[in-house]
Amino acid sequence: MNVLVIGSGGREHALCWKLAQSKDINKLYCTPGNGGISDVAECHDITGTDISGLMDFSRNMRIDLVVVGPENPLAAGIVDAFQKKGIPIFGPVARGAAIEASKIFSKQLMKESSIPTAPFQVFDDYGKARACIEARQTPFVIKADGLCAGKGAYVIKDMAEAGSVLKELMVNGIYGDAGRKVIIEDFLPGIEASYLAFADGNTIVPMPASQDHKPLLDDDLGPNTGGMGAYTPIPFINDDLDREIRETIMLRTIEAMRDQGIPYKGVLYGGLMFSGGKPYVIEFNARFGDPETQPIIFKMKSDLLPVLVACVEGKLNNIEEITWKDGVSVCVVLTSGGYPENPEKGKIIRGLDKLAGREDVMVFHAGTKKANSQYTTSGGRVLGVTAIGPTYENAIKKVYEAVAMIEFEGMFYRKDIGRKALIAG
Repeated sequence: MNVLVIGSGGREHALCWKLAQSKDINKLYCTPGNGGISDVAECHDITGTDISGLMDFSRNMRIDLVVVGPENPLAAGIVDAFQKKGIPIFGPVARGAAIEASKIFSKQLMKESSIPTAPFQVFDDYGKARACIEARQTPFVIKADGLCAGKGAYVIKDMAEAGSVLKELMVNGIYGDAGRKVIIEDFLPGIEASYLAFADGNTIVPMPASQDHKPLLDDDLGPNTGGMGAYTPIPFINDDLDREIRETIMLRTIEAMRDQGIPYKGVLYGGLMFSGGKPYVIEFNARFGDPETQPIIFKMKSDLLPVLVACVEGKLNNIEEITWKDGVSVCVVLTSGGYPENPEKGKIIRGLDKLAGREDVMVFHAGTKKANSQYTTSGGRVLGVTAIGPTYENAIKKVYEAVAMIEFEGMFYRKDIGRKALIAG
C-alpha cells in the first residue's frame, strides 16, 4: 500500500514512525512533515487545508490510504471530499468532526444522549452572556464554540477575568468567528484524563488512557499550551471504570452520531474529568491527541495499518485484539524559547545522535527542519522525548535522563511530567 499522512507535528511523526514498520506499506508519504518525519517518510510541502492539492497528490502517487492528523482539515471537510473521489481516508466527515469544531454541537449532543458532562448555557449575544456571568459564582468555565488551537477554554477564578475573557471572545474577536458564540458551564473539580478510541461508525476499540499536561509550567501553572507532555496508562482507571467510560461515554457517543446519520470513523478522543469518582466529558476531539499519541503509539505492539484500514472499511470487529507493550510510557515536550506566544526558530539541536537506535527511548519531532543532516527548531513545540519502562518511577527517570542529552538555545520543558501518576498510585 501507498500511505499518506497529513500533518507536521509530533503526533504525525509518531504515526509515521509506527506505520513505517508495517510490512504492508510500499511507500509512505507525509505532507508537509518535519525534520524527523523526513527520516521515515517522503515529505512534500502541501498544507493540510489545501484539499485540492492533496487530492491531486494522492491521485498522482496512487495513494491507497490517507491518514489525517490535525483537526482543521477534518473540520474543513477533507474526508467528505476524498470519499466522493473514492480515495480511502481515515478520519470523520465534517459533520462528525463538528464534535470538536463546535463545542455547542458537542454539548447539545451529550445533553440529548445522556452523556455525562457539566451543566451549561449557550450564548450568541454578548449582553446576555455578560448578565449570565454576573449572576454566577466563581469558579466556572467559558468556552469558545469553534476551533482555537486548543486555547479557547478558560477556567474563570474572578469576575474581572470573566469580563475580560468574554469581551475578548465575543466583541474583540481574538479567535474570529470561533468565539462569537460561547458556552458558559459549571466548573468540575477533579483529575483530567484523555481517553482515545478507534471507531468504525458502529463500534470502538479503546487505546490505553493517558494524561496530558497543558499548562506551560510545573504544578499546572502558567498559560495553556498545546500540551507539554503526557503519559500512559493512568493508575486509577481500573477495569470497572474503564468499562463505564467505554459504555456510557465513548460507545454512546458513536451511537448518538450514528442515530443522527453521521457514521463516525477515525479516532474519538474524550477529554475527561473524574469528579467525585465519576467520569464527565470536558470536550471531545475528532483526532489523535498531541502529545498523547506519542506515548500511546510508542507503547503499541500491534501493526497500526490494519487498524486504520478496518476503521475506514467499518470492520473493526474483524481486527485481532490490539496488543500493547507492558509498562509505562512517558513523553516530555521540549519547547522553544518564547513559547507559546512568540517561539524562537532556527536554533541548532544537539544530542539527538546519543539517543538514536534505542528501543526504550524515541524522540518524536514536532517543530523541526532538517538540512545537511542538521536539525534546527522551526516551531513552538520542538521535540517529544518519549521513554518506556516497567514502572512510573523508572519511565520518568529514563525520559528525563534522555532529555538531559539534548540541547538547543532557549530549550524549555516541564520537570513534573508523570508526577500525578505517582501521587495517584
